[in-house]
Amino acid sequence: MCHYSCAKSHATFHITILMTKKSSRYLAIETLYQLEKCSTPLPVLFQKICDKHTPSAADRSFAMNLIYGVLRQRQYLELLVSQLSRQPLKKLHPYVRQGLAVGLYQIFFLDRTPDSAAVNETVKGIKNAKVPKRLHGFVNGVLRESIRRKQILPTPDSTDENGSPILNHPQWMTARWQSHFGKDEMEAICSYNNQQQPLVLRINRQQIPRDKYLQILQAEDIEAEKGYYSADALILRGYHGPVTGLPGYEEGMFQVQGEAAQLASLLLQPIVKNGLYLDGCAGLGGKTGHLLELLEPLSANLIAVEPEKHRQDKLIINLEKRLSADQLTLFCGDLQTFCQTSSTRFSGILVDAPCSGTGVTGKHPDIRWRRTAADIEHYTKLQKELLWLAATRIAAGGVLVYATCSLEPEENNEVVHHFLEQHPSFTLTDPAPYLPIEAGKLIRQGFFHPRPSDRIDGFFAARLVRQSSDD
Repeated sequence: MCHYSCAKSHATFHITILMTKKSSRYLAIETLYQLEKCSTPLPVLFQKICDKHTPSAADRSFAMNLIYGVLRQRQYLELLVSQLSRQPLKKLHPYVRQGLAVGLYQIFFLDRTPDSAAVNETVKGIKNAKVPKRLHGFVNGVLRESIRRKQILPTPDSTDENGSPILNHPQWMTARWQSHFGKDEMEAICSYNNQQQPLVLRINRQQIPRDKYLQILQAEDIEAEKGYYSADALILRGYHGPVTGLPGYEEGMFQVQGEAAQLASLLLQPIVKNGLYLDGCAGLGGKTGHLLELLEPLSANLIAVEPEKHRQDKLIINLEKRLSADQLTLFCGDLQTFCQTSSTRFSGILVDAPCSGTGVTGKHPDIRWRRTAADIEHYTKLQKELLWLAATRIAAGGVLVYATCSLEPEENNEVVHHFLEQHPSFTLTDPAPYLPIEAGKLIRQGFFHPRPSDRIDGFFAARLVRQSSDD
């Protein structure tokens, strides 16, 4: 049973609400429109819109395909609009602008969607958004003109009006990456980010061997392949249905987790028998679940810290209802509060710190358009605070793993080097002995630091060991 440090109340309400179902195109247009107006993360925003309109599973899935596709190809789609419309992009009605992007994405990227359906259903989506009637014909005309001129319009690998490649990332971001990695690798990262990302699972080896689960998928005609680096990873490139529809979901046979995140948890090894561990930034519980799998055979226990209510709820669903969580205590608060209320020392702590997320803008394309250069400084301050706090709770000989899904040096190696300057009792250790041999190529300058590619997300992790109890 999972133990909780915060009180929870339960109440049942019976409410009758008249719901109006909307099409997948409307859901996509509405979500993209709202996304430009608020700072709510895309998954949370999309869920709110779906809760209001109760789409079918098929409409929900197709809407997400459209949303993510538009965000990955945003600059290219804007280039098409600028060539097809006499009206400047910035002067277009915001619903019309998003509707054109949704329609053009279908016409230029979704071969299985007939052009006529793309036009007609997108126009219906605009109508559902209550856009003025005079604009319905405008959207219809622009989309039909794009079909007629499809062979002569720019392709995604064309250049813009300045002769630069269409990278579909903000200029401040690509400039940073070019400075850090060089022009060729920057463009390769952008190219990969603009592709549809495969679903990656981490198989729960306490429940089922990876090979056996692979056989279960194959028996249901679900194509899957083993991961490149993690011994627990399966890649489902062609699966676009709900995760809950995969076999073994309710039994906790797997969690959705990229290979880089899977490998980062391994750096807390070797696990101390009967030890006590801390997940300082649990989030939705992906790494928390992995840590529980690593700790269970050695009867070690885990405290997971998570301050946000909606994430606590998701974490509980992921861990208590789908996995055995006997060795878990959930602290409903932030790491600062936890450290103020507890003097416990831990054998190991994982600080998977909040960050800019620039290493996963392929998987989460909304990030690239919501972030600004100023955000990096904000995250760096928070990361230092969390890492410094965690250091006060590590026992002598204990392991402290600092991780982000950022590519930015200010959030990664610079944070660690600054930490080591002020904490001489800690030593940066080689991550190689704790990773599969194949992952050795992902180590750079003593850090686990893959960059985005067709095999793995961008990530960063440092393995720090406390040599003594004094700083």
